[in-house]
Amino acid sequence: MAYQVVEKSAALDTLEAQLQERQSRLEALQVRVAQLQEARGLQARQVEDQRAQNAAQREAYEALRVHTSFQEAALRRLQEEARDLLERLVQGKARAAAERNLRNERRERAHQERVTQELKKAAKRTVSISESPDTFGDDGTKKGSETLTLALATEPEPLDSETCEKWKRPFRSASATSLTLSRCVDVMKGLLDFKKRRGHSVGGVPEQRYQSIPVCMVARLPTWAQDVLDAHLSEVNAVRFGPNSSLLATGGADRRIHLWNVVGGRLKASQTLEGAGGSITSVDFDPSGSQVLAATYNQAAQLWKVGEAQSKETLSGHTDKVTAAKFKLTKHQAVTGSRDRTVKEWDLGRAYCCRTINVLSYCNDVVCGDHVIISGHNDQKIRFWDSRGPRCTQVIPVQGRVTSLSLSHDQMHLLSCSRDDTLKVIDLRVSNIRQVFRADGFRCGSDWTKAVFRYVHLPVLSTCVPSNPGVGVCSPLSPSPLHGCCSPDRSYALAGSWDGTLYIWDVDTGKLESSLRGPHCAAVNAVAWCHAGSHVVSVDQARKIVLWY
Repeated sequence: MAYQVVEKSAALDTLEAQLQERQSRLEALQVRVAQLQEARGLQARQVEDQRAQNAAQREAYEALRVHTSFQEAALRRLQEEARDLLERLVQGKARAAAERNLRNERRERAHQERVTQELKKAAKRTVSISESPDTFGDDGTKKGSETLTLALATEPEPLDSETCEKWKRPFRSASATSLTLSRCVDVMKGLLDFKKRRGHSVGGVPEQRYQSIPVCMVARLPTWAQDVLDAHLSEVNAVRFGPNSSLLATGGADRRIHLWNVVGGRLKASQTLEGAGGSITSVDFDPSGSQVLAATYNQAAQLWKVGEAQSKETLSGHTDKVTAAKFKLTKHQAVTGSRDRTVKEWDLGRAYCCRTINVLSYCNDVVCGDHVIISGHNDQKIRFWDSRGPRCTQVIPVQGRVTSLSLSHDQMHLLSCSRDDTLKVIDLRVSNIRQVFRADGFRCGSDWTKAVFRYVHLPVLSTCVPSNPGVGVCSPLSPSPLHGCCSPDRSYALAGSWDGTLYIWDVDTGKLESSLRGPHCAAVNAVAWCHAGSHVVSVDQARKIVLWY
């Protein structure tokens, strides 16, 4: 019995120990449950806060979306108004330009009519001419006695050699004879020509001009690409040979002019002319080959001396891109044309603009004769300006915007290239188009595609000498191989097309002689045929320069 009591007591102690252990575990679990409940409450409060924030942000987003839609609608309205305003502005400017052009043309026609009426009145006046059989000396003065009396009150002056030839033929007595209109005009032109050709009155300072030295040259058709180079960092716009046929210049959109020598059928880099303020649009050598003149998009033309890297002079004065810059035959003189609708004459000795010609349209190219400046324009017209007078003397319309001009050495023919994809030869003696060059596949690649045409009766290397003070000198033009060209012996014309092909025409027949395809993979901007006629250079919009033989 005692033994059972002991066992029961031990079992009871064990159960009490287990109960205490379980109670301690229950208390720990209750503490844990309390902690979890507290954490749950905190999480619930955070969820509520987040929901409140989300609701606020949703409301803000909706407000921003509505505001944005209103702003977009306002922007669309403003854009439509801006387009309408721009269209009205362009239309207004177009109407204003058309009205201005019309007024200018009317004013010019009225002036021409007044001049014609004055000439007719002058033709009705009697002209008394008596002349002894004396002759003129070599210096343009009379050796014997001579009397020349005009009712137009023209003061006699020493005549130059060309005018003397006109007056050497004998005259019949005409003391009471009235001259016809055409004869009177011829007499007046003869008297005015020799006076203006001198540029000064008797005893004036003689002009410094470039004297021509004849050399023999023969042209041949190029047949293959002899050398191909990447000439510039970007598009090449212009190329020009110097008077010695071995030196040439290229100008590009990278604002640099590179000089190259043709040596052994290869192009060798000679010099880089720096300092241009914008893309080069035109390059020109003076007839002595010692200076380079370039037109730039920086509203100026710049002058370099061959052998010096930096620009010597900057001709500033235009208000828009300068598209053409050419030397005149008179020393230290040049002409520039611009998109600001002006043509300017420059005194290079002083870097001074001595004359500004206001034109009706953008000028894309200019060429210079002895006493004439010819400009090609965006309004499909070629204009002629007397370099000794203020007015336009003639206008020749062509089909298409004029991209380039080139004057023959005898100054009797002019080549124009235009956006109607044709080249035209104009006979300046009768002011008619003599020949039109076309070809299947030929297209001008841009508004500055150049085609150059040269008649060379006396191909020249040029130096500068003063004219004889007593005799008017009529020197031929300096060689001008430009961006597309006619061969120096007048046999062929050459131009580059939009697809990189070079086209060669026979000048006399107008027929296409050949087309050259090869290295060019972009539009050809310019070509040049050297004075010796042995090789051709072409440049394109993909930076390439190609030498053809």
